[in-house]
Amino acid sequence: MPEIWEHLEKIDDYRWRLPKGAKPGMRVDGIIYADEKLLSDIRKDKALDQVANVAFLPGIVNASLAMPDIHWGFGFPIGGVAATDVENDGVISPGGVGYDINCGVRLVRTSLRYEEIKDKIEELAIKLFNFVPSGLGSKGEIRASEKEEKQIMLKGSGWAVSKGYGTAEDLEATEENGAIAGADPDAVSERAYERGKAQSGTLGSGNHFLEVQVIDQVYDADTADAFGLEEGQVTLMIHSGSRGFGYQICDDYVKSMLSCPGKYGISVPDRQLACAPVNSPEAKRYLGAMRSAANYAWNNRQCLMHLARQAFEKVFNMSWQKMGMDLIYDVAHNIAKLERHKVHGQEKLLCVHRKGATRAFPPGHPELPLKYQKTGQPVIIPGDMGRNSYLLVGTEKAAETFYSTCHGAGRVKSRTAAAKAFDANKIISELRAKGIYVMASSRGTIVEEAPLAYKDINEVVNVVQGAGISKKVCRMRPIGVVKG
Repeated sequence: MPEIWEHLEKIDDYRWRLPKGAKPGMRVDGIIYADEKLLSDIRKDKALDQVANVAFLPGIVNASLAMPDIHWGFGFPIGGVAATDVENDGVISPGGVGYDINCGVRLVRTSLRYEEIKDKIEELAIKLFNFVPSGLGSKGEIRASEKEEKQIMLKGSGWAVSKGYGTAEDLEATEENGAIAGADPDAVSERAYERGKAQSGTLGSGNHFLEVQVIDQVYDADTADAFGLEEGQVTLMIHSGSRGFGYQICDDYVKSMLSCPGKYGISVPDRQLACAPVNSPEAKRYLGAMRSAANYAWNNRQCLMHLARQAFEKVFNMSWQKMGMDLIYDVAHNIAKLERHKVHGQEKLLCVHRKGATRAFPPGHPELPLKYQKTGQPVIIPGDMGRNSYLLVGTEKAAETFYSTCHGAGRVKSRTAAAKAFDANKIISELRAKGIYVMASSRGTIVEEAPLAYKDINEVVNVVQGAGISKKVCRMRPIGVVKG
């Protein structure tokens, strides 16, 4: 069989088609969002093969989609989006959500200006590191009883707010108001309970972070103004997920679904794409457990924001309210959701898998809170710790991706390759020279998360802007970073 890359066709400067004949058994085309330069990075692993494999899923509609931050993952590529028709044999696959269920990001504004705080950035980074537990297996002081653990799965970040770790306004600025309906704590294993019981309010390891940033460029002044943002303003970004709790749930259901393709007569080219019809008992249990993990993750980020607000209060000796530390938005990256979308002009109930992809609803979408009806949904795209991050908004054009866009820069080097290629001391000194103070739980994390281990976020965001599936509002550069 010819190499799959030989089948790729250019649609325009930002889109490429992999025809469904590229692999016998594909039900739909693959569509890859990238420019020529990013396409050369995508060639370095087998992500395109995974785009083709996802196109085998029963009930898949329109196309198997890949965002410009795409890279090789478990089952689905990271940066993959696929929607299946629930009422016409559509399936759900744990590999289409991933191990870090509802890994996501939130952006917090402040009323602080860079010029006012530049002499306290190192102190702030140290205080954040001391206040927020980070690293592999980290445990926090925010503890919940067994009964309360189930409440976290049902209430999500509402549990944290009920304990005084935030406000009702925080919930209004969170996807699903911080708790997706349909969570089923009884579908969660004892092992997952055990792993999650002491991890609320913990950052975790790998690419999770807290980042103090400053807005260095505004692209859409009207929208930025609606969000209360302007150049020179300090912001805080929080990136974490469901920790060991979500990892265990994914692991449990990947294993339990291995028998489902045979049971339901499903043929997929990769066992990591094990799946079940959305309306089957197996899928319903997975959905209940996955939603429990999603709610756990929203609660975790709410707790992390509470701890970060406390750190800011200690450093600047004023309340977080006085510093204007309001949540702009919190959005999930790894999740599958039942949503209504138009397919060939007809509204359908779809199971939308977003694996390393961000929801991007347009202005006027009924699921958006009132304050974002005119602007569209805030879309938060973090970059690496040495370059930039972005705030964008959703667009109507994103209907072609089931209102989805990229979720970050995307790796170009594996953690193992990065560990061999980079030196922690050199990275730290280079970042300091740029005015970026980094705190991490291990030097290994610093090399694994080296800026050059990632694609250039500026190039990635230019593709989604150019394709019209999201619109740039402003850009932030890091000044203080806490890494897991």
